[in-house]
Amino acid sequence: MQKTISITSIASISPLGKSLDEVWKNYQSNQHCITEKKVGNQSVLVAEIPVDAKQNIEALRLSDNKYKFLDDSVLYAIYASRQAMKSASWKASDNFGINIGSSRGATQLFEKYYKDFLKNNKAKTLSSPTTTLGNISSWVAHDLQTNGPEISHSITCSTALHAMLNGIAWINAGMCSKFLVGGSEAPLTAFTIAQMRALKIYTKAKLKNDCHSGLIEESFPCRALDLNKKQNTMVLGEGASVACLESGTKENALATITGIGYATEILEHNTSISTDAKCFQKAMRMALGNLSGKDIDVVVMHAPGTVKGDLSEYKAIQSVFNENIPALTSNKWKIGHTFGASGSLNIELAVLMLQHQKFIGIPYTENQNTPKKIKHIMVNAVGFGGNAVSILVSK
Repeated sequence: MQKTISITSIASISPLGKSLDEVWKNYQSNQHCITEKKVGNQSVLVAEIPVDAKQNIEALRLSDNKYKFLDDSVLYAIYASRQAMKSASWKASDNFGINIGSSRGATQLFEKYYKDFLKNNKAKTLSSPTTTLGNISSWVAHDLQTNGPEISHSITCSTALHAMLNGIAWINAGMCSKFLVGGSEAPLTAFTIAQMRALKIYTKAKLKNDCHSGLIEESFPCRALDLNKKQNTMVLGEGASVACLESGTKENALATITGIGYATEILEHNTSISTDAKCFQKAMRMALGNLSGKDIDVVVMHAPGTVKGDLSEYKAIQSVFNENIPALTSNKWKIGHTFGASGSLNIELAVLMLQHQKFIGIPYTENQNTPKKIKHIMVNAVGFGGNAVSILVSK
């Protein structure tokens, strides 16, 4: 990594809320945000954004006639980007870059338009422009009225962290001094959930409570980082998270990015990575740079709640850190797997832990290591095909 990059703002809309204060407050609770929802003709467990956040998104949709035709994935990105830009005190005239990706893109609109096509054998006029992945960053750029470069992409579940890598590369190359990066996902649709069920990775748990009911926690439908689980427990969540990146160490920095790593495995299966996640081993070692494993206080793991996924990442951590394994955590037990947005939501958790000097663990994890101080946090993400990214965030 050529130079230090400052994170001067971070904003999100997720099952945890729509402001950093809400998010941090909900991280203090041992309750999850998973609820039961009727999707299509089936009842499934998902992690939705809260009711008041949905009202904000609906108000955004109605604020501009052109926005009425946009997918939730685009509106989530616009909402979070507005908050991040305001918090960082950026101006449209800064012409900052934008790279906000998504694993699945406009899932709701795509399914709606395709269903209509099968019925009428004719496509709607806006069916193409409103379902492209480029739709996300281009609409964010339009909304923020900036003329800098704008990029959207899909690199499955590591999309948001690849967006961060790309923003860092542009800044290091001197092509842009500021970049807005992140991911957005609105995957709570019938076909998307059916795809996850077809892979046999979706949870079969029954809901007993959730973070919006006020009930005392009794069970956890998604068992992310439970290395003793016998079945897959992934739950899908929705939301967007973005970060403002600036070159150098800034006075208003929430945290700095001091290391980056990335690697891709040769495919053996469409969805799998090696049993000891060699891609994660390479990515984490690259991100460490000249630091020792002893210097890392926390690893925010990708840990999607699947048996093989969680265990392979843990084995990779064992290989990299040996006897100096840091405190380990994940947020997917709480907010589900938000696909392309998940890496940026992991960055948000890391930044909040650095700011508040408080480790957010997992309530059902036994013998959990709790760091006495938090200075360096490794954040992981990986997608189908073994495209891993590790980002080192420091105070």
